[in-house]
Amino acid sequence: MTDTGVAADPAAPPGSPQGTGTGTGVLGKPYRALSIGIVSVVLLIAFEATAVGTAMPVAARELHGVSLYAFAFSGYFTTSLFGMVLSGQWADRRGPLGPLATGISLFAAGLLLSGTAGSMWLFIAGRAVQGLGGGLVIVALYVIVGRAYPEHLRPSIMAAFAASWVVPSVVGPLVAGTVTEHLGWRWVFVGIPVLVAAPLVLALPAIRRTASGPVYPDAPVAAFDRRRIRLALGISLGAGLLQYAGQDLRWLSLLPAAAGAAVLVPAVLGLLPKGTYRAARGLPSVVLLRGVAAGSFIAAESFVPLMLVSRRGLSPTMAGLSLAVGGATWALGSYVQSRPRMEPHRSRLVALGMVLVSAAILTVSTVLIEAVPVWIVGVAWGFGCFGMGMVIASTSVLLLRLSPPADAGSNSAALQISDGLSNVLLLAVGGAAFAALGGGTAGAAHGAGEAAGSHPGAFVAVFLPMAAVALVGAWVGTRLKERTVRGADVRRV
Repeated sequence: MTDTGVAADPAAPPGSPQGTGTGTGVLGKPYRALSIGIVSVVLLIAFEATAVGTAMPVAARELHGVSLYAFAFSGYFTTSLFGMVLSGQWADRRGPLGPLATGISLFAAGLLLSGTAGSMWLFIAGRAVQGLGGGLVIVALYVIVGRAYPEHLRPSIMAAFAASWVVPSVVGPLVAGTVTEHLGWRWVFVGIPVLVAAPLVLALPAIRRTASGPVYPDAPVAAFDRRRIRLALGISLGAGLLQYAGQDLRWLSLLPAAAGAAVLVPAVLGLLPKGTYRAARGLPSVVLLRGVAAGSFIAAESFVPLMLVSRRGLSPTMAGLSLAVGGATWALGSYVQSRPRMEPHRSRLVALGMVLVSAAILTVSTVLIEAVPVWIVGVAWGFGCFGMGMVIASTSVLLLRLSPPADAGSNSAALQISDGLSNVLLLAVGGAAFAALGGGTAGAAHGAGEAAGSHPGAFVAVFLPMAAVALVGAWVGTRLKERTVRGADVRRV
């Protein structure tokens, strides 16, 4: 027992702070500087996501690239897949400080490249650089949480991550919309990098004190697993080829599609836990659920502002604000799952969350009918984000619980690969359906009268399949617990 009266974490590696100070919360003295620092990093990412999403429809239209609209999102996720694997190995071997600092720097550089782009493809290249940085950052943050916080505090820090989206979700669309309308969309991208300094100043010293270096400092540092690096490159290359084929929509596109699948499938099987594709109980289902949830939600959400601008004639500011309530409800959902009394009901919370996501996507699609009021989007997305808050935080908590300290980086990378890969693939599918049904003409609309010329079926082809995928996630959520035989856990992998 520690002097706080709380048992130390028996899984904590030597030298880890997990065994001390466990009687305090995430803002207690042992964790205050670290918590504020890493939450500030998430705050930056949140502000970028909400602001860029608001400016994206205008950027795509001015760069004559609405037919490539999905690329602007999935290009980010494609390169982040490689960044996640690299970050997992880097963090496990040398600590999370290096990948976090490098990732934030690349994140800022990608924003500057997109903000100064003169063509849609250069804009997408900037998003790709940004994605590489984002992949490094997100896995490093998970490793920091796994090393620096005892298990009973991890749900709380995950809830704090979710809460850090609340202010950006409200302020981000308003600021980005105002800047886009009065100064131009480019200022949204080139203005965000100035915010990078604050998270670096806050987070890096605290991480250096509490979570830097290898898990076991006295053990020899293992070399990077070159096979996993090659598999990560295979995932990024395969996902990129499939995405390109989905946007090109010609018979010749079957060639890059086949090549992409041939590279992608073995790479995925090699990097994700065995049994992930068949929802084996325990860790494989946790990883699969993360992908199903994130992919269906992001693929649908990416097209909501475009639908509101092009079909209902909303300004970029109003289109972004229609999703703003989601930040608060996402944080509320994450808070609900963090309550100790909810721990026995985590599987049911997750299944309920996925049902809410599916219902939200279906409801949003009804706004394509002129008689349906636009405010329905805000209400529906609020419920959907509440569900996502429960699901995403729960999968993060379960992942760390099922991971030995030395494998936290690799398993966190697997979780984020599932997240990012699902985003890429479902955005590619949705983008292909959108383009095939004439969605590329949507960006030409700027007012309500012009918006009527775009085909609503292009948006329906995105929303309905994503709602179905979310329902599959509700079933996967019933398989997160490992079977127990005579009191011992048995991993069905």
